[in-house]
Amino acid sequence: MKNLLLVFGLMASALLLMCQSDPSIEPPEPAPPAEKLDILALGDSYTKGESVPWANNFPNQLADSLKKDGREVSGVRIIAQTGWRTDNLRNAIEAAGASIGDSTFSIVTLCIGVNNQYQGGTPELYQPEFEALLQMAIERAGGRKERVFVLSIPDWAFTPYGQNFGDPAQTSQEIDQFNAINRAVSLQAGVQYLDVTAISRMGLDRPVLVASDGLHPSAQQYKEWVTALLPAVRASL
Repeated sequence: MKNLLLVFGLMASALLLMCQSDPSIEPPEPAPPAEKLDILALGDSYTKGESVPWANNFPNQLADSLKKDGREVSGVRIIAQTGWRTDNLRNAIEAAGASIGDSTFSIVTLCIGVNNQYQGGTPELYQPEFEALLQMAIERAGGRKERVFVLSIPDWAFTPYGQNFGDPAQTSQEIDQFNAINRAVSLQAGVQYLDVTAISRMGLDRPVLVASDGLHPSAQQYKEWVTALLPAVRASL
């Protein structure tokens, strides 16, 4: 009986060695490390978050939402100032070139054009400048168009300030003209496009969506932008 057990033991050992040495049986590859995310947000007061705490602008709320998903966000870089037109933003990106270097960002957002409209610019002049900015955004995303997110221009006519400045109906019409351009350019370029204008147009019915200055989006409105943006961002990662 002992001899028989010994034989079975030797056979089992031999089979185990054969399996271990079989080149067709490869060990599973280790999972790649999770990507550390960094966000570059390009724009104007709507990206900076005029009249809301810095932590409550939409780029930082987006970062916080990704962290809640278990993602590691290493940083948020915002190039945006109140009053900037497309040409101001282009100049600022070029001026920041030395500090950004050849950095490639995980996520790049672009929301620009309200001051072109507010300051009397024309859609015809806006289009080539927006196209140039979008190409800059794609470059900063390392050519990954699925990681670039263009946000439409909010409609400031649906705020207390907008109701008392000029003709609100004309403002909305002009905003639509500028948005038709940035939407068409974005879709042609193959980047992702989010319409936040519809949310902004709830501002009169839902005053909570307007900041204390009576003009800019509130932290709550930015939260709703992020809620709408998150599914596309998650899918791109």
